[in-house]
Amino acid sequence: MAGQSTGGETGWRIVVVDDEEALRETVAEYLAGQGFRVRSAASGRDLDTLLAADQADLILMDVHMPGEDGLTLARRIRSTAPTPIIMLTAADDIVDRVAGLEVGADDYVVKPFDLRELKARIRAVLRRYTAPAPTEPSPTEPAPANGTAPAGADLTPCGVVFLDMEAHCLVKRDGTREMLTAMEFDLLRVFLQNPNRVLTRDRLLDLAHDRDNEPFDRSIDVRVTRLRKKIEADPAKPQAIKTVRGVGYLFVPGPRGT
Repeated sequence: MAGQSTGGETGWRIVVVDDEEALRETVAEYLAGQGFRVRSAASGRDLDTLLAADQADLILMDVHMPGEDGLTLARRIRSTAPTPIIMLTAADDIVDRVAGLEVGADDYVVKPFDLRELKARIRAVLRRYTAPAPTEPSPTEPAPANGTAPAGADLTPCGVVFLDMEAHCLVKRDGTREMLTAMEFDLLRVFLQNPNRVLTRDRLLDLAHDRDNEPFDRSIDVRVTRLRKKIEADPAKPQAIKTVRGVGYLFVPGPRGT
């Protein structure tokens, strides 16, 4: 059954979703003691009930649960909201880690885990979501001209869209916005900081992810695939993030205002 416990200082709203009652209660009690506002759920249905009552700032979710599993649940959540998601995966299951990233998870924690490590991962992901929320354009603001960047923000061109660095989101030419996960934003930021340079997967892991979090090479490929779907006119024929076969990736920036 879904439950709730509250802490005091940070105020971040965390939901722990796991069908193992002992693990769920242990994690909830520890995080509440660290100042987080914690609720817990044993299933996707319990999670839906909790989110209907109050949204979460981060969801910590087990991959393997009866009924609607964590991957299916994460995909459903990600389709409607940019809420940060950290997946709990088995120690020897790389497939789960890749699948979690593919559905839009921001990070993963391998079971069994140290609670202090879990807290550090949670705080690291939440820090990436402290940027100001994007504001809606004024009703009187003129629509952008065809082929130019939307007015009213400091935007950087990325493929066929633009990146709002402060709001951690992509902006299309019609002014609509699409949020990025923390991992997607970190990787795109690295590409923007290193234009027209071939970066190996190892270098991208060093620059865009904490090596202490046990990242794996495939995670870069997964994130690149997701970014291409969001910034390329044709993800199958990428022009912004190009593959350098046998080496890594090359980011080719477009001219401002294109």
